[in-house]
Amino acid sequence: MEKILHTRQFIIFYRQARSGQWIIESQDKYQALFLLRGEINYSIDDKNFKLKDGAALLLSPHETTAATASNRVESLSLTLDPSFVFDMAVSANLIRAEARILFRTQLIAQDEKLSHLASDLKVELVKTEAGQAVMTKAIVDQIVVHLLRRYANFRRSDELELSRAGLVDRRIRRAVELMHTHLDRDLPLEEIASAAYLSPFHFARLFKKLTGASPHAYLAQLRQARALDLLAETDLSVTAISQMVGYSSSSHFTKAFRQATGLTPRGFRQALVGR
Repeated sequence: MEKILHTRQFIIFYRQARSGQWIIESQDKYQALFLLRGEINYSIDDKNFKLKDGAALLLSPHETTAATASNRVESLSLTLDPSFVFDMAVSANLIRAEARILFRTQLIAQDEKLSHLASDLKVELVKTEAGQAVMTKAIVDQIVVHLLRRYANFRRSDELELSRAGLVDRRIRRAVELMHTHLDRDLPLEEIASAAYLSPFHFARLFKKLTGASPHAYLAQLRQARALDLLAETDLSVTAISQMVGYSSSSHFTKAFRQATGLTPRGFRQALVGR
């Protein structure tokens, strides 16, 4: 069973799943995974950990972990747009200038308030009652402020700036904006690097250092995020969407989408609520 609520600020993904393996990737966003029932084994940097009932896993942008479930699990993932997290931090008077916001811990073994909020969010998502959008937004706001208060570090950075591509490092802003503008075609590394006025070699090194991903891996993440928006917000065919996000065929797009989300594009649409 899957239920998904998709907005530009956040994505909520409720899932009941049997045993299996999957990759949890925050891409260029923040992600919180709440384990409502069951156990999940996960690994980070060759270290193994166990997530149990009521625990949560936090990922800052571009962090990735591999997870394995040996039995049936019930989970809720909350993917947060960086600009939304930044705006919440400012409105809560936690920061007053552009800053890097990073979770200082990945594993929350027990947090009663957070567990209650995650359970309330699941109930709102599954019931699909009138006022669902208002209630889910209110609960998400509470979760974000709680995470920022308890589990975030704020480090001022003069290199960050807000642009149409979100909160990005000014040294690679032009390159990131080029990627956002041309998701529908192949972008050679030379062209991306030239937007940042760097050689391909130096640009690739700087980009990986700043984002944790290679330029083309980052571009693939942007395409995946754009595909989610188009699937959720339009009635365009899967074939049309695959072309708009730079895939040569709908089958190639479907394969990549399933690897990233665990669902086919049509399965994703069927799981959407409030659409």
